[in-house]
Amino acid sequence: MPEEAKTSKAQQKAVHKYVKNNYDRLEITVPKGQKAIIKAHADSRGESVNAFITRSVNETMSRDTQPT
Repeated sequence: MPEEAKTSKAQQKAVHKYVKNNYDRLEITVPKGQKAIIKAHADSRGESVNAFITRSVNETMSRDTQPT
């Protein structure tokens, strides 16, 4: 079995600092069982759950702001 790459404390700290300075965090709550459905859908599209949710929100906001 290949040895897993270890992340040093300094690397972890650097990544945490980068994320803190460049991203906002958002927590959502979904009904029990929905998380697995969302993850399966994202996986089927080759996306992470984060990428799927971000794309979904952006597409919906774009659609909602277009004139009818």
